[in-house]
Amino acid sequence: MTYPVLQDKVAIVTGAAMGMGYETAKLFAEAGAKVVVADLNEEKGRQAVTDIESAGGQAFFFKVDISNSEQVQAMVKATVEKYGKLDVAVNNAALTPDDKPVAEFDEAYWDRLMSIDLKGTALCLKYELQQMIKQGNGGSIINISSVSGFRPQPANPAYVAAKHGVVGLTKVAAMENGDKNIRVNSVAPGAIDTPMLRGALEQFGFKEEEYAPQLSLLNRFGQPREIAQASLWLASDMSSYVTGTTLHVDAGYTSR
Repeated sequence: MTYPVLQDKVAIVTGAAMGMGYETAKLFAEAGAKVVVADLNEEKGRQAVTDIESAGGQAFFFKVDISNSEQVQAMVKATVEKYGKLDVAVNNAALTPDDKPVAEFDEAYWDRLMSIDLKGTALCLKYELQQMIKQGNGGSIINISSVSGFRPQPANPAYVAAKHGVVGLTKVAAMENGDKNIRVNSVAPGAIDTPMLRGALEQFGFKEEEYAPQLSLLNRFGQPREIAQASLWLASDMSSYVTGTTLHVDAGYTSR
């Protein structure tokens, strides 16, 4: 059962066509929010809207490449035109981690990943904050980082650097906007059972029962909805005195 803790709120969720973003958009709608499903994947994004509406929620799809400033501005503008305001944003969109060591990293993929995972998150923050400041009623923004923003992983230099950057961005934005009652936090997921993780397991020949204990004190992978629940808490007034911090949802991975 989900309580209506976001009743009458308007929320943007980027990367909402699948995985953690999809579950976040669904959960926010269950909690009473009007949700903008923002993603580059139009087919899956529209299906997410259908799923939300079928369950009695309100949502619409907006196709966006978050590395493009004009498209991000248009996303926020469309949100306000459709629903009249913006109260909550979850900046979740990201690319699959890179897979080469620092001495061999792919410069083209580095640039693309940074343009999405770091610059894209910054652009979303920029225009979401502008709208919330203009409204004058506060708001809550959640940036999705990663355990890789705290513990380095081998052969992921671009992803690790970008996710460290997301944590830094979160702190700066929280510092600058606390006096406006705009809270900015991040969630750092651990090993979450998404298509991205399953693809990595297949790529490297790992089995879940062998690999999960290395990444989790609970000896299992997390579920996308468990990340969505963390974002829901940060989005709601239940976390009204929380800003500038990171909520680790990693089954203790970064504690050891």
